[in-house]
Amino acid sequence: MFVPGIANRVLRPMLGIVDPLHALTMPERVAANSGFDVLCHALESYTAIPFNERTPRPENPILRPAYQGSNPISDLWSLHALRIVAKYFRRAVKDNTDKEARSAMHLASAYAGIGFGNAGVHLCHGMSYPIAGLVKQYRAKQYAVDHPLVPHGLSVVLTAPAVFQFCAPMCPERHIEAAGILGADITSVKKEDAGLVLADVLRQIMHDLDVDDGLNSIGFTSEDIPALVKGTLPQHRVTKLAPRPQTEEDLAMLFEKAMKLY
Repeated sequence: MFVPGIANRVLRPMLGIVDPLHALTMPERVAANSGFDVLCHALESYTAIPFNERTPRPENPILRPAYQGSNPISDLWSLHALRIVAKYFRRAVKDNTDKEARSAMHLASAYAGIGFGNAGVHLCHGMSYPIAGLVKQYRAKQYAVDHPLVPHGLSVVLTAPAVFQFCAPMCPERHIEAAGILGADITSVKKEDAGLVLADVLRQIMHDLDVDDGLNSIGFTSEDIPALVKGTLPQHRVTKLAPRPQTEEDLAMLFEKAMKLY
């Protein structure tokens, strides 16, 4: 049974403690999945619909949704987090004794959190909820649980190449910039190729860090797509922040593309 997440303004904490020592004991797969969540937080908030195009627009600001869309302030935090991820992510996953890398990624998590806490995330997260909620028999490696589990970061990143290729035509410059930060050669990239370039660099990072080869590899098939789409449709809190509107057919196409990555 798919159970949606609970979100409310009053659940937001007043104080957060960022202690990098807590990040040193994470197993490799936990570090990888946590890092991919950071990566997608930064990418989604930077490519979210601009704040001045966000609707509805209540007259009283207190009634505006918590997620505002990309804006000049959130952009600073998201891009800074992305640069840290590009420099330290692989190191942090491969070596848990690398205090510099683990500490940097822990801080990047906070930076990206400030970014998406204002701008919001979009399709990768909206599509992740049914992936995690409809898990069958998949058991994540190096997680101390005795039941099927798709970790959040994994459920988010599996759709990322398809999502950013889909959204890129709406803000190609931002997708190209992000691809460049993550290591792609963007010297002569055309706007129409923005999505392909970002999708390719994401797949390379995912391959380097041993991410499962798409939704097929964690137990889903094309027959599950209607249920995955149905689970995504109510997630308006985030899906409406995507720069490109999506139909049920679009969502089905994205899930199909995410079935196999490499």
